This record gives sequence, structure tokens and C-alpha cells, in this order.
Amino acid sequence: MPSFNQSIFHPTVFFLTGIPGFETYHAWVFIPFCCLYVIAISGNGMILFIIITESSLHEPMYYFLSMLSFTDLGLCLSTLVTMVGIFWFNTREISFDACIGQMFFIHGFTFMESSVLLAMAFDRYIAICNPLRYATILTNSRIIKVGFAIVIRGTTALIPLLLLLKRLSFCGSHVLHHSYCFHPDVMKLSCTDTKINSAFGLAIVISTAALDSVLILLSYVLIIHSVLGIASSEEQKKAFGTCVSHISAVAIFYIPMISLSLVHRFGKHAPPLVHTLIANIYLLIPPVMNPIIYSVKTKKIHKAIVKMVLSKKI
Repeated sequence: MPSFNQSIFHPTVFFLTGIPGFETYHAWVFIPFCCLYVIAISGNGMILFIIITESSLHEPMYYFLSMLSFTDLGLCLSTLVTMVGIFWFNTREISFDACIGQMFFIHGFTFMESSVLLAMAFDRYIAICNPLRYATILTNSRIIKVGFAIVIRGTTALIPLLLLLKRLSFCGSHVLHHSYCFHPDVMKLSCTDTKINSAFGLAIVISTAALDSVLILLSYVLIIHSVLGIASSEEQKKAFGTCVSHISAVAIFYIPMISLSLVHRFGKHAPPLVHTLIANIYLLIPPVMNPIIYSVKTKKIHKAIVKMVLSKKI
């Protein structure tokens, strides 16, 4: 009886969900997802390799870009195993502790990416609004400290959140609505009061991603004000051009995140397929698009990639 009660309140496994209505075609459906994973992992891996090996890219802007690629790689690898298991091997089970661990990495890398985007916004603000002090403000030691702060900030807040999740009882359905463990999705399966969990989760989101987005917006208000004070339209165009890649990265990160949050809170009657598609876009599109955007829009990255490709051909 004790073991039976243990399994009721703390389930042995959860069951992950692939794409509703396409279960018989999962192996084929995963082919485009597999292509996206390959693009994301190889693209971000290439960005990291180029920044590490190319001495001309050892500058603050590219250090922050390497942090962005690292977090994107983390997001991809956090979900890859369960995605492959569901779509190719029909392995839907995930243990309760493994689910908690996957949540830690998914949400941790998400919060870290939000912090990195804020750091990149600060980098662009200093580069445009105070270029003469750029090198003295963003020294290597300060960038290392920022990196450590990003990691600490992205992980410490999650520990009490996940401990609160472990105190919940799960005596109903154990079927999750995504191909990976997502905190609001798991929390909804609990048959006990989740007000504390919900409030604490909302507080973490507000103090991380929401605060970061406001500060990023503020930084661009200051950047626009500074750039509009430049007399030459050519210089204005050049200044704004250095921000295009970062603005694109911010958009493709926050729009899916906000969409997924809105669907979870207000889209209870939306078709399951909508939840699944937005959840997969939320985790796959930023890691896929970021290396493409920076490879195309950033001249030094583009030149370094061309140089690497040509050297391999020779």
C-alpha cells in the first residue's frame, strides 16, 4: 500500500505528447524537426567555433554572441532526447525526476537567453551612445562577471520553483500536452492547490524575461534618441544597421514565448495542435534563426565563415 500511495501522489512516469492527430505519421513528421535540430546545433556550434578560433572576433559583441549560441545549444539539447524518443521510437514515458531535470534545463536556458539578449542590448547602447568608453566599460573581466551573473540568475530562481512542484500531488491524468516537460503544463496536472506555484512562477517570469524585455525596450529608446541626434543620415543608417541582428533575435525569442504563455493562460479551449505547434516553435525557432541572422547580417561573422569554408576546400 505505501508504494501504491507513493505512485499516486508522486507519479512514476509522465506521458509526453507528440503531435495530436498525427501519431501514425510521427516518423515522417519528425523529418522537418530533425532538419531544424541539425541546422540549430550545427549553426550555433559553428558560431561558437568561429568566435573562439578567430582572434579578430575577440570583442565584447562577439563574446555576447557566443553566450547566445551557447544558450541556444542548451535549449536544443534539452529537448532532443525526448523528441527523438517520441517521434521515432514511440517512447512517451519520462520519469518524474527526469521531468523535473528537463524543466530545470529548459527554463534555465530560457532565462539565461533572456539575460544574454539584455546584455547584448547594453552592448549596443554603449557602442552607439558612448563609443569612446566602449573598450574601458566592457572589459574582458567584466564580461566574464556578466556571464557568471547570467548563469546564476538563470538557475537559482528555478530551484525553489521546482522544489515547490515536488510537493504537489498528482492523482489524475499523467499525460502532458507537449513533447517535453514544461512547468505550467506539469503544474496543471496536479490535484492539489497550485496558487503558490503559479504566483511564484509568475514572479520569476516578471523578474526575469518581463523585466529584461522592458530594459531592452528602454535601451533602444535611448539608442534611437542618440542616433537621431547624429547629423548625417548615412551615419544614422550605419548605427541602426548594427542593431538589426539583435532586434531580430529579440523578436524571435520573445514573440513565441509570449504566445506560449498566452495560450497556456487563456487558450484552454484552443485545439491541442495549436499548443503543440507554439510549444515547438518556442524552443526551436530562436536556435535555428539566430545563427542564420548573425551569419548574414554581421559582416565579420560572414567573412569568418567564408574564410573557414574556403580554407577547407583548399
